[in-house]
Amino acid sequence: MNQQNTTQVLSLARHFTVLLSPTPRGARLARLLAVEWLRDQEVPHEATEAATHVVAELAANAATHGRVAGRSFRLALLGREGVLRIEVTDTRGERLPRAQPPRPEGDSGRGLILVEALADRWGVELGPVPRKTVWAELDLRHR
Repeated sequence: MNQQNTTQVLSLARHFTVLLSPTPRGARLARLLAVEWLRDQEVPHEATEAATHVVAELAANAATHGRVAGRSFRLALLGREGVLRIEVTDTRGERLPRAQPPRPEGDSGRGLILVEALADRWGVELGPVPRKTVWAELDLRHR
């Protein structure tokens, strides 16, 4: 790993924000845009891989469970002091996400378990009404 690139990432103080349609296409676009932004910021490969999966899961949740017709969801990527913060905001503040054991016969329900495994921290912030933001943080120094 190139030490110069790692140092540059650790002092990262930029952000990226975009509004997307709450559809499978919007969720896929969130992942693709995140990959490009992370590459432009020279985030190390392992952190980019983890962040890409987290963005994909949170965006898919926003498009599936946070969907309100005519309202977009927001993806934000924020880098500061060696931490990458991923935020996905939707307009279904009354529907709070929670990790729960997946059903063996189910095809879904594993997203937040994956987020828990890949992120160093994650949580939910409410407001302003009717919004909620699901966020996850990755410590870049440990990847």
